[in-house]
Amino acid sequence: MKKNMSNLDKGIRILIAIGVALLYYFNIIEGTLVYVLMAIAIIFLITSLINFCPLYRIFGISTCKTKI
Repeated sequence: MKKNMSNLDKGIRILIAIGVALLYYFNIIEGTLVYVLMAIAIIFLITSLINFCPLYRIFGISTCKTKI
């Protein structure tokens, strides 16, 4: 897998995942919405840890700075 995520992209994804976890912890979100948002948050965390987003590859997107 080739890295296709910048540090800014990873940071934003991690902040979103933490935000979802906090919303759940403080019982602001509940029901089916919790499961959907938690699934997305987990995917964000995993892609941030491995520096690779499969959807970026499908659409030909790379937020990673290229070295010339």
